[in-house]
Amino acid sequence: MKKIIMVSAVILLVILGVGIYYLDGAMPIGSGYSSKYVCSQTFLAGRDPVWVFENDVKPTNPLFKLFEISVDRTAQTVRSAGFGFWRPTTAVYREGFGCTVAIDSTREELHRQAEGALEQTQPDFEKAWPFGELVDFSNLPPEVDQVQLNKVVEEAFKEPFAQNLRNTQAVVIVYQNRIVTEKYEKQFDPSIPMLGWSMSKSVTNSLAGILVKAGKMSLDEKAPVESWQKTGDPRGEITIDQLLRMSDGLDFEELYEPFTDVVQMLYGSNSMAEFAASKPLAGPPDTIWNYSSGTANIVARIIRNKTGGTLVSFNDFARQQLFDRLSMHSAIIEPDASGSFVGSSYMFATARDWARIGLLYLNDGVWGNERIFNENWVHYSTTPTSKAPKGEYGAHIWLNRGEDGNPENRLYPKLPTDLYYFGGFNSQIVAVIPSRNVVIVRLGVTHDDKAWDVEQFMVDVLESIKS
Repeated sequence: MKKIIMVSAVILLVILGVGIYYLDGAMPIGSGYSSKYVCSQTFLAGRDPVWVFENDVKPTNPLFKLFEISVDRTAQTVRSAGFGFWRPTTAVYREGFGCTVAIDSTREELHRQAEGALEQTQPDFEKAWPFGELVDFSNLPPEVDQVQLNKVVEEAFKEPFAQNLRNTQAVVIVYQNRIVTEKYEKQFDPSIPMLGWSMSKSVTNSLAGILVKAGKMSLDEKAPVESWQKTGDPRGEITIDQLLRMSDGLDFEELYEPFTDVVQMLYGSNSMAEFAASKPLAGPPDTIWNYSSGTANIVARIIRNKTGGTLVSFNDFARQQLFDRLSMHSAIIEPDASGSFVGSSYMFATARDWARIGLLYLNDGVWGNERIFNENWVHYSTTPTSKAPKGEYGAHIWLNRGEDGNPENRLYPKLPTDLYYFGGFNSQIVAVIPSRNVVIVRLGVTHDDKAWDVEQFMVDVLESIKS
């Protein structure tokens, strides 16, 4: 009997130890996610932190219910910790830069990084969109069924399920270079910046395209990653092109669970690019396609380094060469603690500004009378990388091209094969459909994919525009 008791006690201790170990590993995810998310939504988007924590953060993962947050409006920081004390993290807000988790850094050090940067410019409310903020829904093109289109958009904000909520926050539909309808959830309006999550990767593509056009970067050059330059390191052969197509071969795990690469990178790394660059090869470059936020952040650091090597120099480049040229006055890509922008995940912009970047691609990289990208950049970016099984990925942009030789086997079979899109967590999308001259923007916080059928939504939008 004593032996049974002892064995049982050992088993319980082992189970308890494993549970504590798992929780300890999971705590930085919850504290990092909640402090960063609430910080951005509070100080950048101007939302109520308690509401955001209860309705946006906690439903993301049951683990997040174990956390408590505290907001310091004077210091403009948000602290989060498990049970209020376990593995705390603090996110720091900086005007014009959004929020950053202070990993191996202090609030004072982070603020010094941002000194001397260009400020955000202000929108022009007298000019018509896309060059200003004036939007007129009268005299729409005759092929737009305005009544039907508005019904489709209204439906996107309804909640047909009691538990699985859509949480749509904004919809903007663009046709023939103008907004033909838009709608916002009651907490939002056209002036509030919204998180795009992985749609940020496609904006990283834009910044790369600008550098290529300026002759400061080429697709076939070897990626200038210092840790890969040792003699005999096969990663030194990885090119910019392979990074953009996520065919670099790096062994990076895009799985959002404790101890996995992407969560350690986002919530436990001072330098996200350095964390990703430290991964070994899973196979030779161009033999594997692996969707990777780590790869996007390696590209982001390369862009930063090619534009001066500091957070301020990157900020000024992004504003002058992309955001201000497109009248995207709200756009911010938040940086990590090392001062490199998080090109994988952390761009905020208003729904209208997200529509502007989609319109840039629809117009083949031309804005007004100005060419932003080389003539072949959009074609390159929307050409399937060879190892993507359904032709679903180009260069940091999702595609609907379908399997080579069998285009019916594609992500969205009800939609045209020329559809391409920026896609992000919680069902964010900027969809571009060149054959229909349409850009579709949908932003929200959908926690369950069963609540939201993005394909049917886009089908319904296109059926309302008889072009």
